[in-house]
Amino acid sequence: MTTLILTVAGADRPGLVSAVADLTGAYGCNWENSSLAELAGTFAGVIQLTVADDRVDELRDALRGLDGMLAVTVSTGSDTSPAPDERHLSVTVLGDDRPGIVREVAGVLSAHALSIRSMTTETRDAAMAGGRLFESAVTASAPASADLDALRADLEKLTHDLQVDISIL
Repeated sequence: MTTLILTVAGADRPGLVSAVADLTGAYGCNWENSSLAELAGTFAGVIQLTVADDRVDELRDALRGLDGMLAVTVSTGSDTSPAPDERHLSVTVLGDDRPGIVREVAGVLSAHALSIRSMTTETRDAAMAGGRLFESAVTASAPASADLDALRADLEKLTHDLQVDISIL
């Protein structure tokens, strides 16, 4: 079996997930993991499939038939088994929104050798204070030697109003 990663994007409308599921199901794919969302009227997602080795090329060709409905990119997955000395962390960041905050947070995580496994970000109205709030939830792998206190301190240095929660999974 071959693992494929599909990235899909297109104008949101009913039936997009069904179209991808129908097509991949017709080629005997197993839909293993996905993250799908509507963002500002655009449907976007990442899907992990497995398919029989001898059907990969014909599946790639068939996915081109979704053009016009969805832009689909196909990549071959790879084994990313964690190193035996890795820790899995959950990092939550909450504070005032501003341009560049994702770049800054990602830079701190990278500087501490964290590998992001998943990251969600959201902005929303700050109910009491006005303005916008930024919130990010990150699941990451970190070397056992990672200094979590230093990580927290570096994240909190980004701005005076940032709340940081770090937990080991």
